[in-house]
Amino acid sequence: MTDTIATLRGRIARGDTTHEACVAQALEGAAAPAAQHVFTALYAEAALAAARHADAAQRAGVALPPLAGLPVSIKDLYDVAGEATQAGSVVCRDAAPATADAVAVARLRRQGAALVGKTNMTEFAFSGVGINPHYGTPRNPADAAVARIPGGSSAGGAVSVALGLAVATLGSDTGGSIRIPAALCGIVGFKSTQSRVPRTGAFELSRSLDTVCAMARSVQDCLLADAAIADAPLAVRRRPLVGLRLAVPQTLMFDGIEPAVARAFDRALDTLSNAGALIVEIPFAELAEISKLNAPGGFSAVEAFAVHRHRLDARRDGFDGRVAQRIALGAQASAADYIAMQDARRDWIARAEARLQSFDALICPTVPLVAPPIADLLATDEAFFKANGLLLRNTFAINYLDGCAFSLPCHAAGELPVGLMLSAVRGDDARLAAVALAVDDALAA
Repeated sequence: MTDTIATLRGRIARGDTTHEACVAQALEGAAAPAAQHVFTALYAEAALAAARHADAAQRAGVALPPLAGLPVSIKDLYDVAGEATQAGSVVCRDAAPATADAVAVARLRRQGAALVGKTNMTEFAFSGVGINPHYGTPRNPADAAVARIPGGSSAGGAVSVALGLAVATLGSDTGGSIRIPAALCGIVGFKSTQSRVPRTGAFELSRSLDTVCAMARSVQDCLLADAAIADAPLAVRRRPLVGLRLAVPQTLMFDGIEPAVARAFDRALDTLSNAGALIVEIPFAELAEISKLNAPGGFSAVEAFAVHRHRLDARRDGFDGRVAQRIALGAQASAADYIAMQDARRDWIARAEARLQSFDALICPTVPLVAPPIADLLATDEAFFKANGLLLRNTFAINYLDGCAFSLPCHAAGELPVGLMLSAVRGDDARLAAVALAVDDALAA
């Protein structure tokens, strides 16, 4: 089941399939070897019930919301009433059950989505790689010959969409956790402005950066998922590609880029330029400041340490060692350091927004490398942290900006997936969505 939502809705309307058949197919696929380690829990009965309800409503002539009766997966860091939220860890197994669904989960239920299950993730969402030593690592479906990382932290969610087990997946993005796996698995990810969707009921990593958002097979499908979890659609006015000003940053974003990514991105730029977009190279020197300003430890480490310090004291041996190592960096920051980090970020955002004000979007590779083999990153901490840093570098800049961004696939058939990232300043989600739709159309032509 690799259709877009619109195509699938058309098939259901013609009687070629049913909501129940789509969900049954997804559940069957979830049990197949290719989906090993993708899900941490399945909600088969509830998902089938939602699908049957949608079928009955359609037979009665009731107009259905876009996600009604269709399989949707949710990341393991969202509360589901009656369950303990694991967030990819084993140290939360004895946590109290959630008393209510997370806001985003509740909104998906109200839309009638068939929630097929919770998806695997990096422990506590603290890595862009997607490896999980507790529950296994989902294999990237883009390569049948080599077991490659899916990207993280929303690893299982991306694979569930790429395998056709869900039309959309609810994930989160703190430093790239939606866009990185979307890029590496060849699907679309949308990181909205942080304030767009409430974070209530989402297991916290970094309150300054955490964003509730989704992945799907197309830009339009991401917008449908976003409308559901934000409880309001973006007011997107379609725009032609001709005349759009796309800024290519010459600082940071292309450092260490792999040849396969460079080739795919350059082809995409040529396509967009030939279709009438104005491609403008800009220095964007402010990007070079982030590594210094986001220190010591960075917002994610400092704020995650505040969340996990008691767990680290009591049960550090139960953590993924690499995750514990990163969280522990937050212990180094004083209150004065933290306040200075917040002040520096506000100043940086103001300067970066001024730099981007004359452009419709910033455009660059989502990540500078294709998905590495899992075995290579399991082998040594050096290889793991080098890859993790590269995977997070480009995407994190947009979280630091409190901006919004799409990752779109831009590779050719037969190539490993490569993501193209379109970004804009906070609150510019609707205008960016129009750009993403135009770019998506041009790349698919």
